[in-house]
Amino acid sequence: MTVSTRLADLTTFRVGGPAATLLTADTTEELVAHAHTAWQDDEWLVVGGGSNLLVADDGFAGTVVLVRTHGLEADPDDDGVTVRVAAGEPWDRFVATTVENGWTGLEALSGIPGTVGAAPVQNIGAYGVELSDVLTRIEFLDASTGDRAWVDAAELALGYRTSTLKHGRRGVVLTVEFRLGAAADAGVPVRYAQLAGSLGVELGTPVDPLTIRRTVLRLRSSKGMVLDDADPDTWSAGSFFTNPIVSAAFAETLPTEAPRWPAGDDVKLSAAWLIEHAGVHRGYAVPGSRAAISSKHTLALTNRGDATAAQVAELARYVQVTVLNRFGVSLVPEPVVVGDLLAAG
Repeated sequence: MTVSTRLADLTTFRVGGPAATLLTADTTEELVAHAHTAWQDDEWLVVGGGSNLLVADDGFAGTVVLVRTHGLEADPDDDGVTVRVAAGEPWDRFVATTVENGWTGLEALSGIPGTVGAAPVQNIGAYGVELSDVLTRIEFLDASTGDRAWVDAAELALGYRTSTLKHGRRGVVLTVEFRLGAAADAGVPVRYAQLAGSLGVELGTPVDPLTIRRTVLRLRSSKGMVLDDADPDTWSAGSFFTNPIVSAAFAETLPTEAPRWPAGDDVKLSAAWLIEHAGVHRGYAVPGSRAAISSKHTLALTNRGDATAAQVAELARYVQVTVLNRFGVSLVPEPVVVGDLLAAG
């Protein structure tokens, strides 16, 4: 179906102007057909859950393909299960299904908004787990060739919140395939200190997957990271900035109390710590703006009810400049930004 609609209604930020054309795909075959139609336009955009998207107030002049496909196939064996999932399946509903079926590997990624098809683009991760740990391949419709084929995870250059799907490989994810484990009686080892602390166990201790899921949902809710229509702190794109990765030499110039973790030969920093210690605190808003830092989590920019995309962008630029001036670190936005919102000025 072809209609016109506000992208604010399709994004968790609840901002963004109209799409010139919207095509909704309820089946994979419709998704393929709509993608080919969209590619006839100069501008096109694929939208799943809209949870990692900031769209300008003047909207999008091209064709938007809304992915609402559903379906799951599972092939169990003695060592675990191979699962293929349609791109439009809601991510957390899929995670809940894996836990219910005793399939392990995704329980720590509970509560993340969005769809399954969007997950490989960002290589989503949380609490010591990344999608790349369990992703085997994707079924991909290539915009440059029109070909539909399976692409191995090794070809996607999956890294910290990045992949070739985010940078350079244009097309549409149709299906995602995972290799998951079978629940052992001892449970799943906890791989993240904060999660271990909330569970009251030592790092590496095996814990029942359902207990991990419930604890992760509670932790994410406390940070405003589980969608809730009644809570403006969740009207966001989650963590707005990625954790910066800097050289070890540069990291030595920062305060000793600044959190840091090894990242190959480099060092990963905490964007939330940098923002907070640069003087931008929870709840901060540029005077007169309805966009604000979350009252629960410094890393989330939120819509307090009737914010504009321009106001969100103004707040983002303020945070970037403040952190750069204080620590010399450039924060990189995590969401896909549609329009010239974050250009200087």
